[in-house]
Amino acid sequence: MRKMSMNRLLTRAEQQFSLGKYESALTTYGLLLREYPTHGDAKIGAYLCDIGMESAEEAQALFDYYQIIKTEQGNAQEVMSNLISTLDTTKDQLIELLNPIEDKIEYEDGIRYNDFLKFVEDRGDFTIAFEDVMFSTKVILKGKEEYIAFISKLIDRGENRLAEQFLDSIHDAFEKDQEIYALYHRLKGD
Repeated sequence: MRKMSMNRLLTRAEQQFSLGKYESALTTYGLLLREYPTHGDAKIGAYLCDIGMESAEEAQALFDYYQIIKTEQGNAQEVMSNLISTLDTTKDQLIELLNPIEDKIEYEDGIRYNDFLKFVEDRGDFTIAFEDVMFSTKVILKGKEEYIAFISKLIDRGENRLAEQFLDSIHDAFEKDQEIYALYHRLKGD
């Protein structure tokens, strides 16, 4: 098999990258890496393509910076590798920091369904626990499964009016769902 020209592939990849065609550039960098696995520019280019698929502006700025330092510094690949690694680590740390804040904001006005179930267990009675919670906060249900489980418990406890209100509130979202229909049938006593 004839080896592809390293310079030709690199030029093609960089042109694709400059045009914002990150997937095409990544493919070309991949071809280059397959032929030349230790090629530093191709490794950096592949990382930048990955960044470009999330944030074109950030990737283009890093690419431009890399082109500048390549002509000025002998260790440009090492500088870029460290920079990309730092950016990746910082991004992961930000995500970890923001997740608890999002949870706190989301559940600030209520309690999670799982926490409510623990409260029911501690109180020993669903109705008493529900009444306590209902007058002090709200139960936050996420996803169809939690709604169905909660509404089923309401029906089991004879809270049919409240169960019907919950069903009506989610009816549009799960309009043709068989489990929702089954809960309506349970309410009617079918």
